Amino acid sequence: MRSHLLNDTTAERYRRSVTEGIERVAAKLATTDRPFTGITVDTLAPRIARIDLDKPLRDTTAVLDELEDVYLRDAVYFHHPRYLAHLNCPVVIPAVVGEAVLSAVNSSLDTWDQSAGGTLIERKLIDWTNERLGLGPAADGVFTSGGSQSNLQALLLAREEAKSDSHAKLRIFASEAGHFSVKKSAKLLGLGQDSVVTVPVGHDKRMQTVALAHELERCRRDGLVPMAVVATAGTTDFGSIDPLPEIAELCEQFGAWLHVDAAYGCGLLASLKNRHRIDGIERADSVTVDYHKSFFQPVSSSAVLVRDAATLRHATYHAEYLNPQRMVQERIPNQVDKSLQTTRRFDALKLWMTLRVMGADGVGRLFDEVCDLAEEGWRLLAADPRYDVVVAPSLSTLVFRYIPAAVTDPAEIDRANLYARKALFASGDAVVAGTKVGGRHFLKFTLLNPETTTDDISAVLDLIAGHAEQYLGESLDRAS
Repeated sequence: MRSHLLNDTTAERYRRSVTEGIERVAAKLATTDRPFTGITVDTLAPRIARIDLDKPLRDTTAVLDELEDVYLRDAVYFHHPRYLAHLNCPVVIPAVVGEAVLSAVNSSLDTWDQSAGGTLIERKLIDWTNERLGLGPAADGVFTSGGSQSNLQALLLAREEAKSDSHAKLRIFASEAGHFSVKKSAKLLGLGQDSVVTVPVGHDKRMQTVALAHELERCRRDGLVPMAVVATAGTTDFGSIDPLPEIAELCEQFGAWLHVDAAYGCGLLASLKNRHRIDGIERADSVTVDYHKSFFQPVSSSAVLVRDAATLRHATYHAEYLNPQRMVQERIPNQVDKSLQTTRRFDALKLWMTLRVMGADGVGRLFDEVCDLAEEGWRLLAADPRYDVVVAPSLSTLVFRYIPAAVTDPAEIDRANLYARKALFASGDAVVAGTKVGGRHFLKFTLLNPETTTDDISAVLDLIAGHAEQYLGESLDRAS
């Protein structure tokens, strides 16, 4: 079994095995003609269930053949231009090369003596991101597993920085279009169920600052403490960007920590023409970025950034076997001193490879392309009498609803849209997402693939309409 360990004596075997795996994936990418096969859980589950994990195949080729049957053939492929569903991006090749390198070397980014140069590369990328954000010379941060973890850590820091003698008095303010991880974080941090105050959004799906000011004033009047305001730079449903400068003013006035969840909108940091859309982010106390959304990185590649490096001490614990206190005096750079995680992948390498090969402008051009595509898609939807589109895009998301001319019952229209999404997924021809707006069911395009065209959008809109009309026709037949 030692022959399977990666070391100096098995380097050639490693080369052959990885090459074989890469060739399988490359062949699949080259021949994939739709984002999904439409396979059902009931069909796929038995294939996996009958595999006996206690009886290994002992051959890489045989295992890859099996993997083709249980995964590669039926995977949902984000690189396909008609995958239009969630915040999943196609990935750039330099980042995939970085993924291969970091997996093989297997550095752990918790301590210097496990990562060395990896530690410094991550720190350099944190500094680079902070410069783009404009957080100032005392800024710092650390890579995380994703936006939810970044939001959790930011709110942990906000809780510890809040001037209160009781956690029960602390309040977090977030828009109704904000990410669910804010409420989950509040629960994990031991705050009360009522600690998150939901602030309404306007027709543009941005936080209403007048409503925020009212809630902050009421908080103070009730003897409570405004712990944090979470502004969103790219909401999951709409891509909307809250009015950051105005929110920053209110945070300063009421002494609240400003956290900006820019998990989606962080791509604007590299944009050549749209960076102004997140002006005001430089006033944040903390920021969430997900490079694996709008920097075209493989999952996971994310970070939490803070204006004041000293606040990261709230995540610091010292263990004698790992990062004893004396290492701080010896200026040994242990990233675990900043992180909620201990063992942690060298995910920063993927972004490093991307910037060194493509440059930030190259990434920014890709993100600008999908934002431009969303503008074109908005015009298509606005001109199409079959559809009602909710709001003009701030980033690259479009939320819309099929509206049949002959049907007035909102519940029946809901069912038609739900059916169309499900039928489209089952066909494998395209994948779209769904959400609710005002209690009604809507569909959603999340455009993160620069290879997607307006022709793709038009074709998918026709497919959706066809499936919805089929449902309505069958419904009419049933009724008669």
